[in-house]
Amino acid sequence: MTARRFIGLGLLAAVAVAVLLSPFASQSPDGLERVAEDQGFVDLGQQSPLVESPLPDYSVPGGGGRWWSTPLAGAAGTLLTFGLAYGVGRFVARRKGDRPRR
Repeated sequence: MTARRFIGLGLLAAVAVAVLLSPFASQSPDGLERVAEDQGFVDLGQQSPLVESPLPDYSVPGGGGRWWSTPLAGAAGTLLTFGLAYGVGRFVARRKGDRPRR
C-alpha cells in the first residue's frame, strides 16, 4: 500500500468516525465543567475567548439543532485538523530537505 493511499484511507476512517459517532456523544458537561457547576464557580472561569470558535458547541452555525449539524461539524473539524497537520508536515519536511546533510 502506498503512503498516499494509507493517508487517504486513514482520513476516510477518521471522517467516518466523526460523522457516524458524533450523534451519540453525551450532551452532559465534562467532568471539570460539572464540578465547577456543582461547586458554583463555573462563571468565574468564563472569559471572552481570544478567537471565536468557527463551530461553537460542535454544531454548524445556522443548523438550529438539526440532526446533521453535529456530524457536519465533526467532519469539518476532522478535515480542518488533517489539513493543518498535513500542511505543517509538508512544510517541515521541505525545510529539512533544504539543509545539507552531514
